[in-house]
Amino acid sequence: MMIIIDGKKIQEKILTSVKKQVEQLGFQPVFTDVLVGKDPASIQYMRMKERMAEKVGIHFHNASFPANISTEELIEEIKKLNYLPNMCGIIVQLPLPETIDKRLILDSIDPELDVDTLGLVASTEFNNSKRDVGFPAALACMYILDSLQMMDLVNKNIVVLGQGELVGKPMATLLQLRRLHPSIVDSETKDRRKILKEADIIISGIGRGKFITGDMLKKGVILIDAGTSESNGGIVGDVDLESVKDVASFVAPVPGGVGPVTVAMLLNNVLKVAQKIK
Repeated sequence: MMIIIDGKKIQEKILTSVKKQVEQLGFQPVFTDVLVGKDPASIQYMRMKERMAEKVGIHFHNASFPANISTEELIEEIKKLNYLPNMCGIIVQLPLPETIDKRLILDSIDPELDVDTLGLVASTEFNNSKRDVGFPAALACMYILDSLQMMDLVNKNIVVLGQGELVGKPMATLLQLRRLHPSIVDSETKDRRKILKEADIIISGIGRGKFITGDMLKKGVILIDAGTSESNGGIVGDVDLESVKDVASFVAPVPGGVGPVTVAMLLNNVLKVAQKIK
């Protein structure tokens, strides 16, 4: 029988731990999500992070700017945020307006405060094993995998499907740091079907709705779905849940699986920064 992994339950566990540790800091850390424009979805995501941050005792600093702000002006605003007292985490709500240079904006965040790890310095340090604050979505996938309490991951055939910047690449790095040897599968990989069929664990972040179906898998496979795409006005994952229900043993679904845990790991990153500067 397939077991659905409850990301919200895992999120609550992480946030409870974060809150306890924040209370021990001796100061209130500050976190901000830079918002440009008034896209409804972006506003919703920002407010959700604000609620979660305040829930664990992290002060959320409002940093909203008009859609017509220039790249240069936004960089100056982020530089000011870098020096705010007790600032322990800055992220930028994506997507940005097309008129803004995303790379320049992300790289203007102080690498020590880059809790999304999207700036070039922070991401390079993470990939070179020089940083314990990492990509929240990849950290969420790893936390979920650990929550299953499987003792012999070394002997499991682990497949990372996709090599995106947010999930695939950092997930491969996290596994390799544990001296595991995942198979990396992308659009160029030969024998993709054979590799997936032999997998004990698949972590997917390709963003292709319902790509993974039951006929592609072996019995008992564990599926951690970190891919999202739009379908009929809603969000779906890479896994076709209906198709895999008689094949998979565990599934972290979309929505409700990796997503909630990702927000918790983001705030855990803020905590880690705060613990370094206390």
